[in-house]
Amino acid sequence: MNAKPAFLSPWQPQLLAVLRIVSAYIFLLHGTAKLLHWPHIAMFDNVDPFSMTGIAGILELVGGILLLIGLFTRPVAFVLSGEMAAAYFIGHASRGAPLLPVINQGDAAVLYCFVFLYLAAAGPGTWSVDTARARTRAAPT
Repeated sequence: MNAKPAFLSPWQPQLLAVLRIVSAYIFLLHGTAKLLHWPHIAMFDNVDPFSMTGIAGILELVGGILLLIGLFTRPVAFVLSGEMAAAYFIGHASRGAPLLPVINQGDAAVLYCFVFLYLAAAGPGTWSVDTARARTRAAPT
């Protein structure tokens, strides 16, 4: 028996792109909050760009932009997945209850980690610079 919903199957490449775009946008906002102070979050008012939080902000800003447009999706998503794994174990699991992210407030880091790991494996979906570049290379001359 095929458990795949037939009505969604034709939309898989587009839904993969939507997952990438929405995840990247929300992730990008973490970087803009840390580095550009928009949206304003008081705890990021004095972030040193060379601190762990500052470097995370740089990865979130640059990586978020690249994922948003779908450029170098697989390697960027892989790096950001690693960043989120490190963020979870350094910033959240160390607060206690390492196997309960809802208690140590690490649920977003865990979700980002696995969404980005999936994107590293699955690719960008249909609406991306990577896909457009692949079509251009594959077009007959």
